[in-house]
Amino acid sequence: MKTTHPYSPNHADGGDAPDLARAGTVSDERGLAEAIRRHEERLARDPESLAFAQLADLYRKAGRTADAIGLCREGLQRWPHYTTARLILAKTLLAEGQLEPALAEVNAILQTSPKDVQCHRLAAEVHRRAGHLDTAVAYLEKAVGLDPGDRESNALLSLLRAGPATPGDAGGLARVLGDDTFATLSFGTLCLEQGLADEAALVLTRVVRRSPDNAEARERLEAALRARSRRRG
Repeated sequence: MKTTHPYSPNHADGGDAPDLARAGTVSDERGLAEAIRRHEERLARDPESLAFAQLADLYRKAGRTADAIGLCREGLQRWPHYTTARLILAKTLLAEGQLEPALAEVNAILQTSPKDVQCHRLAAEVHRRAGHLDTAVAYLEKAVGLDPGDRESNALLSLLRAGPATPGDAGGLARVLGDDTFATLSFGTLCLEQGLADEAALVLTRVVRRSPDNAEARERLEAALRARSRRRG
């Protein structure tokens, strides 16, 4: 029997001005430390409870990835069908760059929950980071099919699908982006350094599609996607 739980492993960072951001970071760190303490005490009182998942996710957010992975694995031995814990484990493994173990956990969830939209999105991210863009597209298409209102997946689909694409009006830069001569790591990096996140992502997607084993291109693509996401808010 599949074990579910209302807990959602999401986290938002706040702050606009630098001083407010620093104050917010300190406050967030203190709040996170306090939350960890409370959940550790709760789990100590009832070691067989499902509270291990919340604590593991707090460890993940605090950067204590080894603790998060160990706690998830231990808890999943008792509750192997607890999909939330397995999802947290997959996210933590992905954050550690352990792509194959992360994908194994995602696939385990999809075997029993094939309509889990979050898992399809996570599978797409794992494959994208590995340079398997066509497979990433396939998982994003499944996610969008299950949740047509998923704007993030729709936006990534338009970017990652095969074939050159250009953002906005077909101006001078757009025409340059359509030229394979400029589909290079150096030009993609230049776009990223100039704050042209969309353009950098387009160029670097083409570079990764052409050379999926190019680890530096994959890393730059992820940086462009993060910059793109921050700009879109």
